[in-house]
Amino acid sequence: MESSKVLAAIVDDELPVRKAVGRLLRSAGLEVQCFGSGAEFIDALAGGRPDCVILDVHMPGMTGFDVQARLHASGIRLPVIFITAFDDPDAAQRLEQAGAAGFLRKPFTDEELLQAIRLAVGAGDSKTERR
Repeated sequence: MESSKVLAAIVDDELPVRKAVGRLLRSAGLEVQCFGSGAEFIDALAGGRPDCVILDVHMPGMTGFDVQARLHASGIRLPVIFITAFDDPDAAQRLEQAGAAGFLRKPFTDEELLQAIRLAVGAGDSKTERR
């Protein structure tokens, strides 16, 4: 019997980021769904939920904070690992308050992301941060 793979959703408005992170996660044995916007991701939830979400903080339209707020308002609890290229000193605190399972600043290493996913999926309420 084959064990089921972890399904990770990547939500980032930058195609190169989605492609690179998607390749990494697939090579690590995860299933991957990619979304170019928060709204696209929210709409897709009707078809099933991922085991974790890699979510860009700064996106046009619906930000990562907006997506997380929408999930909480709908009663959907998913481990979310926020990623950002912006160096906002208050971001880590705001993201933790928003219920983040992890927070990584770009650029991050492959191992940092994979470890954050392992922690998020394996211990639903574990927190990880890289400053």
